[in-house]
Amino acid sequence: MNQHHSLTPAAELHANVSVPFTQAHAMPKSLYTSDAFLAQEQKHIFAQDWLCAGRAETLANPGDYLTMQIAGEPVIVLRDRDGAIRAMSNVCRHRMSTLLQGRGNTRAIVCPYHAWTYNLDGSLRGAPAMAQNEGFCKTDIALPQIRCEVWLGWIMVSLNPEAASLATSLQGVENLVGYLDMSTYTETFREEFRWATNWKVLAENFMESYHLPVCHSGTIGGSCDLNLMTCPEGDPAFNYHWIIKNDTVPLALAHPSNTTLQDDQRRITWLLAIYPSLLITLTPGYFWYLSLTPDGPGHVNVLFGGGMSADWIADPDAQTHLATVKALLDDVNIEDKGCTEKVYRGLLSRMASPGPLSHLERPNFEFAQYLASRIPA
Repeated sequence: MNQHHSLTPAAELHANVSVPFTQAHAMPKSLYTSDAFLAQEQKHIFAQDWLCAGRAETLANPGDYLTMQIAGEPVIVLRDRDGAIRAMSNVCRHRMSTLLQGRGNTRAIVCPYHAWTYNLDGSLRGAPAMAQNEGFCKTDIALPQIRCEVWLGWIMVSLNPEAASLATSLQGVENLVGYLDMSTYTETFREEFRWATNWKVLAENFMESYHLPVCHSGTIGGSCDLNLMTCPEGDPAFNYHWIIKNDTVPLALAHPSNTTLQDDQRRITWLLAIYPSLLITLTPGYFWYLSLTPDGPGHVNVLFGGGMSADWIADPDAQTHLATVKALLDDVNIEDKGCTEKVYRGLLSRMASPGPLSHLERPNFEFAQYLASRIPA
């Protein structure tokens, strides 16, 4: 596997996906450890594609906002006075301080440096002590707007004004899981954390369930049978696989009162990896997701959230069920943190080299193909 050693990481990536899947190997180490390759990912992927900011129902009222950073760009996402969710630059148009932090609700966006004040649509409302500046015209100044779409309840943001609309590019997701209608689920918990691994290691960990019986032997490993897993061919914008669950987690099944879901629809868990970095586990009863952004080659920032379908939320025992699932997911996360951080430590080894992929790792190969489609050789 050392014949590509003198190639750039991008060239190594293209070589990696130039073979049929049945002969494929895991991606080369440089794609995870190189600063130069991460700079290309930021430019060609994170500054171009759609990233998930969270769930629309969490910004329920005008003035509810969240902040995020995309490819180094500070962004505000909020619900405006008209009830629409919009995204805009989180940098003041005066001396360029960042404006809002974290999450919250605000009647206006006030700069913490000189109190320049913006309306929720980004227009400048007021600027103290500017009357004597003859070149100052309040109506000329506004926060730059950023592409924002709500897709099936997910808030999606892109720095790229030309990014294709999600209703088009992700129609395949609706075709697969539309019967569960993600827009009707409600987020009930959300956290953020930072792990010592590359963002792609965590994304790939989600994309394959080959690791479940071993890495998750203490939690969910027993509810999965490698022989019952299906990894079909994916789509240019996402990959997916599914697991037919047994009854060990009632919340993963359709609610007993639900009469619309039939047969296997009542017990299939879907794992959707929407490129580049929205990872959704969707069941008839609950969902959870990770939205990833890189923080250097060796760290990933993770938005982790989840909640329940409408009929489970309405159940009198909803809180008990939810607490059980949240405790389980917390334990699963601890296992995944351990496994993905071990992989990153191994990637730094001089003696390490990527091995051949299992048939259960088709999504990982398709992810590499996606990266190659975005990053020039």
